[in-house]
Amino acid sequence: MSRLFRKYHRLLGIIISLPLLLTIITGISYSIFDELLGQGEIGHLMLEIHTMEIIHLEIIYPLLNGLGLLGLLVTGLSMTNFFKKPLSKS
Repeated sequence: MSRLFRKYHRLLGIIISLPLLLTIITGISYSIFDELLGQGEIGHLMLEIHTMEIIHLEIIYPLLNGLGLLGLLVTGLSMTNFFKKPLSKS
């Protein structure tokens, strides 16, 4: 079972890395341009890219990011053996 979770974890990690990287970069860029530099136009563009409003995916993009992270969390925790019963000492 752990082998199967490793396979899915690796695949999910590859798939979800690009959207998450884009979310991170545009979120940081928005903060820098809008809040620190006062460049509202560029900040607004970064926010549109951040939420994928620019290609009309603003409803489903955060959901897909969240589901991808949830999948990585479940598969990652299952590989740690954190939830397995300890062996009894008899």
